[in-house]
Amino acid sequence: MLLEDGTELNVVSTGDPDADVTVVLAHGYALDHRSWWRVVEALGTDCRVIAYDHRGHGKSYPATRETATVEQLADDLGELVEREVPTGRVVLVGHSMGGMAVMAMAERRPRLYRQRVAGVVFVATATTGLAETSLAWPKGVGKLVRELERAFGPIVRAVREKIEPAKTAGLRWWLFGDRPRAEDVELTAEMVWAHWPETISLFRPAVDRYDREAALTVAGERPVIAVVGDEDRLCPESDAEALARAVGGEALVVPDAGHMLPLERPDEVVACVRRLANSESRVP
Repeated sequence: MLLEDGTELNVVSTGDPDADVTVVLAHGYALDHRSWWRVVEALGTDCRVIAYDHRGHGKSYPATRETATVEQLADDLGELVEREVPTGRVVLVGHSMGGMAVMAMAERRPRLYRQRVAGVVFVATATTGLAETSLAWPKGVGKLVRELERAFGPIVRAVREKIEPAKTAGLRWWLFGDRPRAEDVELTAEMVWAHWPETISLFRPAVDRYDREAALTVAGERPVIAVVGDEDRLCPESDAEALARAVGGEALVVPDAGHMLPLERPDEVVACVRRLANSESRVP
């Protein structure tokens, strides 16, 4: 999809194009639309599902210093809804930074939000500064990665083969619960390292400084579910509960799961989506 400013967004649409409800999935920091594949598969064909790559992520066009902001991601999401889903109810699902984009869209495009959005699922979305940008790996793993990179750098293939297993082990601890699927860890590592270092460094200031609390006022005008894993090291249960309280919504804590709920526990995420899609909440 070509945005008004000339940026091309990679948009993937599945399901019934004539369905009454369209689910729009906004992925997290340094990930891409593939992080939703289990959710898309579980939702099936009874509704339309749109997953896309934020600008600067995946197969979408690069971002710049000026456009690597949560506000710009919000405007992109609003334009996507207007152009790709011109009619019918919309359920927005935002994971982590994608949840921030949803909040910001509600704040920046309140008329669109009120007229079209039937509900929101915030997945592992914090209400304060997110540790997602701080590389909070176990000390041993982090030290090993730093020493290898300091000694050799990330350029030579033979050295990368030594570095990346340590990086992947760090991501497993950092982003997942205790018993993740190996293929989910591998996919996540592939997505994160595809965005290293340019996208990660470009978007870090925006993620750190975004004022989520100010954006929640309008978001709370539609039904909201905030879902989080009880082993999430980036977005603790208290953040989901605070978000739900701020919008008069519901907090759901998923046991034995970390930050990557769309991959770890897609059924629980889908159950939240279906509740909002099938609710009596209607848009004007």
